[in-house]
Amino acid sequence: MSLFSLFGHAKNGCSVSPNAPCMTSHDSSDQIWIFTDGACSGNPGPGGWGVLIRQEQNIFELSGGENHTTNNRMEMLAVICALEWAQNNRIQGPMTITSDSQYVIKGITQWITGWMRNGWKTSANKPVENQDLWQRLWDLCKNQSGITWQWVRGHNGHPENERVDALARMAVMR
Repeated sequence: MSLFSLFGHAKNGCSVSPNAPCMTSHDSSDQIWIFTDGACSGNPGPGGWGVLIRQEQNIFELSGGENHTTNNRMEMLAVICALEWAQNNRIQGPMTITSDSQYVIKGITQWITGWMRNGWKTSANKPVENQDLWQRLWDLCKNQSGITWQWVRGHNGHPENERVDALARMAVMR
């Protein structure tokens, strides 16, 4: 298994951090597994996000943060930066994106089409929060037919979710 560790900041603010091996095994060698998490110290407050991408025998970890943000924004930015990174590095194939954020999972799979149809208003006719990030996420996903979205309970012993949680929390501290 190859572990990639790069440092620095990409154009979109994503950085790749040191990584640790993951323990969950996956079957399909062409499948891309993306695990994401966000964290915030105070809400709003300083925040961070973490990503683990597994493709074949390669593991990539990314993390970043912002000084004044919310937990939901960090959860979304984790997914956005993972997809942008994969796109920029020409990583293609069927993807499973796993998050412990029901806000992200339900937002992209259930709510977003209604928000767009209603001019970015909720069912209560209020502006959609984080519209800038939802539009960015939609732009990355709308032409991808091979994305599966999976929710996992956070802080429940899932190895990759625990790892991206640690990356997100470390990014808050930077």
